[in-house]
Amino acid sequence: MSLLPQYTHIINPKLKHIYLSFDNEGNLVIKSPKVTQQKIEQLLLKKSSWINNAREKIQQKKGKPLDFSSDLEVYFMGEVYPLTLVRYNKKRAHLDFDGEAFRLFYHTYDEKLFQTHLDRFYKTEAQKHIIPHVEFWAKKMCLSPADIRFRKTKRQWGSCSGKNILSFNTMMMKLPHDVIQYIIVHELAHIKHKHHQKTFWQLVEHYVPDYRAQVTELKNYMT
Repeated sequence: MSLLPQYTHIINPKLKHIYLSFDNEGNLVIKSPKVTQQKIEQLLLKKSSWINNAREKIQQKKGKPLDFSSDLEVYFMGEVYPLTLVRYNKKRAHLDFDGEAFRLFYHTYDEKLFQTHLDRFYKTEAQKHIIPHVEFWAKKMCLSPADIRFRKTKRQWGSCSGKNILSFNTMMMKLPHDVIQYIIVHELAHIKHKHHQKTFWQLVEHYVPDYRAQVTELKNYMT
């Protein structure tokens, strides 16, 4: 008898079908209307090959959320750096990056606090690095964003609102330089084209001729 994978089942009466997806940690999530357990199990057995292949692809992606109990590697600007946890006497935790490695000094082991320091590092670097590049590309493309905002998100690398406010995922700082430039141009292009039709991609390609390569590389990373 085949063992069924572990999963989280979310019931939504508004749905008409059963949907399978994975969260950032590679956990299987099932969303469906109210159905029998037997129907869920039948679907899992039918989709077992797809589930295994999809989970394997997720596990191979770069920039996954850190597991502080195992070997630690931090992605920054497309490069991988070791992260060492260092216990010391001061009560206030501190994250240090010398260009070759990260060291996180702590008094009390607290994985939530460790993640907070990493998130703060990415946000600081995003504000420092991305804003000048947005200004550069905006001038070059003759486009003017109403504002530039940053936050950590699980789904999108960037967005452009109807009011031309650009929002960037702080986790962009995990990505290589050229991929970051593509995302910036992509979102700026939405100021002119609020869609992904041919004219939009023509504008992106005008400024990033190899944008398809950047899209392919982006798929190797997790937010």
